[in-house]
Amino acid sequence: MKVKRLPIIPLREIVVFPEVITPILVGRLRSLSAVQEAMMEDRQIFVVAQRGPTDEDVRADDLYRVGTVANIVQILRMPDGSMKVLVEGIMRGRVRRFFYGRDHMEAAFEPITLDAESSSSPRSEALARKTHEKFSIYAQMNEDVPSEIASTIETYQDSPGLLADMISAHLPLNLHDKQRLLETFSVEDRLGQILAHLTREIEILRLGAEIERTVDNRLSKFQRDTYLREKLDTIRQELGPEASEDPEMNSLRRKARTRLSGTQAYDEVLSEIDKLARMHPASPEAAVSRNYIDWMLSLPWKKQSQDNTDIDHAHKVLDEDHHALDEIKERIVEHIAVMALSPKVRGPILCLVGPPGVGKTSLGKSVARALGRNFIRVSLGGVQDEAEIRGHRRTYIGAMPGKIIQQLKAAGTRNPVFLLDEIDKLGKDFRGDPSAALLEALDPEQNFAFVDNYIEIGFDLSSVLFLTTANTTAGIPPALADRMEILRIPGYLINEKEAIARGFLLPKQKLENGLEDLQIRLTGDALESLIRGWTREAGVRELERKIGKIMRVTAKKIVRKRRKPTRVDISSDD
Repeated sequence: MKVKRLPIIPLREIVVFPEVITPILVGRLRSLSAVQEAMMEDRQIFVVAQRGPTDEDVRADDLYRVGTVANIVQILRMPDGSMKVLVEGIMRGRVRRFFYGRDHMEAAFEPITLDAESSSSPRSEALARKTHEKFSIYAQMNEDVPSEIASTIETYQDSPGLLADMISAHLPLNLHDKQRLLETFSVEDRLGQILAHLTREIEILRLGAEIERTVDNRLSKFQRDTYLREKLDTIRQELGPEASEDPEMNSLRRKARTRLSGTQAYDEVLSEIDKLARMHPASPEAAVSRNYIDWMLSLPWKKQSQDNTDIDHAHKVLDEDHHALDEIKERIVEHIAVMALSPKVRGPILCLVGPPGVGKTSLGKSVARALGRNFIRVSLGGVQDEAEIRGHRRTYIGAMPGKIIQQLKAAGTRNPVFLLDEIDKLGKDFRGDPSAALLEALDPEQNFAFVDNYIEIGFDLSSVLFLTTANTTAGIPPALADRMEILRIPGYLINEKEAIARGFLLPKQKLENGLEDLQIRLTGDALESLIRGWTREAGVRELERKIGKIMRVTAKKIVRKRRKPTRVDISSDD
């Protein structure tokens, strides 16, 4: 098998297993350098446990010979110069040789591929089933096992090898036992070891619960209170003064109070912060919980911009940005006028339908500028998975909110102008129907409580001004079309294209090509010839490209002559 070479991070008291996301605190200079080297390449690194956790200057003899190839998922730089690195295991690797660089160690290793036949044998399937049953009992008895982990392990029942590695990562074993599991390449042998460990842990938990019940029965209320106070004091003394009051948790609570008080999200986030405070900071569940809290705090639950509903100002902005399209502009101004008179009235969703290049997307930007709102856009072309709109549940590794919630975070306000581009190109497959998720977002009767799978509580979209675009109405799902008002944008006439070219496209291309202070005149016959002969389209996108080419040729001539004229006339002969 081909030998590969990667930078090394030596681990203290941690073993990383394949397919498991694990947080690592990196503080040693050589390890920090190894992380930097990996980030400059393909983000892959080799993580291997060291035999003695107190060793600072690690040599080859201090490291085990079997480790894990991992992807660096996320890096968090700490104030003291250290890093919190989130890695996801890929595969086992056996070290053939260590190399000592000036800044970090590297390892030449041989990837270890596990036997697929042994992992699908009847014996391994029977062991996997029994191991899963034991782990379910263990998770019910042990309050320290989060429900998310138990749910995740449910999904690995049909993959004995992955099941073994996932359970290994979450068992309270010492370094020697975990390393032994990593070095056991036979799935059946590994499941057998895990089964023995689970049986032992269940017995310990059972005896502990039995002892606790016996002690509880013997203690009077006064004795029990005294015992608990002494136990709490002892724990605080062992953990240090920061145990009684975690500054980070207090900071999160203050942010929640400032940004979320009075919203449905406030109680949910406080509850999640309390859960996070009880978790081990280096556990995978803590990373998932913290990511959820950060998302909830970053969403604009209460913040919104002040609308400018002056219809004269709206007319002016639309005329500045677009030539012609009088009927479309008038309908948009009517929409703004209704908003001015009754802000809470939920008007129809406007759908701009027309061929490419007629200004559908730029009309959305102009509406945002006229209202003084932020503008966000999502392209729906090719979207086939409902989860892209509604997000993934937190039990999945790498889960995130859907496109709607992500863009609202980017907007920073709860009332942006939200353009859903190319709604006629939505897909549909076995993963769900994205148009069904959009129904909830666009329907005024439902979108006051849009539920994303990731945040799991309703987000009010009723203040968002949704606009949609399409090239034709044929591809729009009927249920969506029923909730929208179709505004058709026809192609431009030749005289309209000439006006757009002189008023919008020529000044824009002069600026983009460094000719803004030069007087350039396209003669009428040159512009008409360009439109008739080279840009036979409904919109003006190709016309803009041709004008851009003319500007680039003009710029080349000026640079070649080494002098800049004050005026350039371009005729059809040129």
